Amino acid sequence: MGLCSSSTNIAPSTTGNLSSVAGSSQTTKTTTTTTSFTTSSLSISSSGISSNVSGNIQFSSASSGDDRGPGGQILPHSNLKIYTFSELKSATKNFRNDTILGEGGFGKVYKGRIEEKSGSKVNSNASVVAVKKLNSESMQGVEEWQAEVVFLGRLSHPNLVKLLGYCYEDEELLLVYEFMQRGSLENHLFGRGSTIQPLPWDTRVKIAIGAARGLAFLHTSDEKVIYRDFKASNILLDGSYNAKLSDFGLAKMASVSQSHVTTRVMGTHGYAAPEYVTTGHLYVKSDVYGFGVVLVEMLTGMRALDDDRPPNQRNLVEWARPYLANRRKLKNIMDPLLEGSYPSKAAGQVAKLALTCLEPEQKSRPSMEEVVATLERLSDIKERPKVPRMHNSSPRSPYRYGQQPLRHRSTIHVKDDVNKRIQDSPKGS
Repeated sequence: MGLCSSSTNIAPSTTGNLSSVAGSSQTTKTTTTTTSFTTSSLSISSSGISSNVSGNIQFSSASSGDDRGPGGQILPHSNLKIYTFSELKSATKNFRNDTILGEGGFGKVYKGRIEEKSGSKVNSNASVVAVKKLNSESMQGVEEWQAEVVFLGRLSHPNLVKLLGYCYEDEELLLVYEFMQRGSLENHLFGRGSTIQPLPWDTRVKIAIGAARGLAFLHTSDEKVIYRDFKASNILLDGSYNAKLSDFGLAKMASVSQSHVTTRVMGTHGYAAPEYVTTGHLYVKSDVYGFGVVLVEMLTGMRALDDDRPPNQRNLVEWARPYLANRRKLKNIMDPLLEGSYPSKAAGQVAKLALTCLEPEQKSRPSMEEVVATLERLSDIKERPKVPRMHNSSPRSPYRYGQQPLRHRSTIHVKDDVNKRIQDSPKGS
C-alpha cells in the first residue's frame, strides 16, 4: 500500500449536498518552479504560481512551528522536480491496473518505480513513489492539483507527506509523492483481509500524535494553513507507522486580519465542523473538530458515517457522545479488535479530549498544540496487567466469610460409606 487519493469530497449543507467549487477569486503568488505553462485557472512560470482559486497564499521564508516536531519549516523556494509524462508512464507500467493504490475525486494513485539517472547512465537503484494522475472528468482537479503544488512544494515537516515533483504535459496533470508503505489509517481501521492487521493501542496513540503534530505545524506557521479535509483516509503511514498528512487540495490560508475565512463549503460529510457547514466560515479550529471525529473513529473502530448501521448509530459522533463522557460506558463502544488490551485510564482521557475537540462552539475547542501536549502525556500511560479478582474476607483465608472449601472424596471413600449404611440399616427395610 502507499499514498492513496482521498475519497470524493462531499461535505454537508442544509440540503445535504456540497458545492464542489473551491475558494475565493483572489490572485496569489508564490515562488516555486522553473517551468512555465498556463491554463484558464492556473499559471506557473519561472517567477512563481498565480491562481484565482487557492486563496491568499503568501508564505514567509521561515516557520515558527519548529517545536511541533523536528524539521518543520516553510522553505524559501520549492525544489520540486519536473517529470515528463513518459517517465511516469514507464514508472507505472503504463498506469497498469495492478499498480493502483487508490482512487478518489482527483483521480487514481499508482505505485511506481523511477530509475535514478547519473548523467547519461541509468543506475540500478530505483525509487518507489506514488503517482497521482488527474481524472480528465474531474471538475476541480486543476485547482486541487495546483493547491498541492503550492502547499506541499514549500511546507516541510516530518508529519506531512513529501511531494517530490509534478508533471504537466498537454492535458496531463500528475503529482509524484514519497511512497507510504502502510497505506492509510482508514484502511487499518475499517479494512478487511489478510493484509490488514488490527492496530494495537500504542500504535493508535502514536498515529494520533503524529497527525496532531502535522496539524499543529500548519496552524502555527507564520502564515496559518487550514487543512480543511482532516479524515482517516488522508492520514498515511510509513513503514514504522509514522503518520503523515496528505492531500492538500482543499487547504486554505487563514486570514491574518480576520478570525476566519469565508468560503464555499467543501470537505467530507461527517468530518466538517458545524460552524463551517452552516455559515461557510472556516476557522483554524474547524480542523480541530475533524481531528475529534477521527479520535472517536480510532476509539471505536467505526466510521464517522455509515448508513448500514441502525438509524440511531449512523452518525458516530452523535451516538457516541454519552459514552465518551463516562469511562464505564466507554468500554461498551471500544473497538472490539483491541480485544480489551488498552489502558482504560488513557482511553478515558482520549475520549474526553475528543469531546473537547467536538465542542459546537469553535472557541471552546483546544488548539492543536494543546492536543499534542495532552496526547503525549497520556502516551506514557500503559496497560496494567489483568489480575483475577479474589473475594477475600481476610489476607489469611482464601474463603469469603469463613466458608470452607468443598472436600472432594475419592470413589473408595464413597464405597465405604455405602457399605456402612447397608450394615447399619434395619433388616428388611
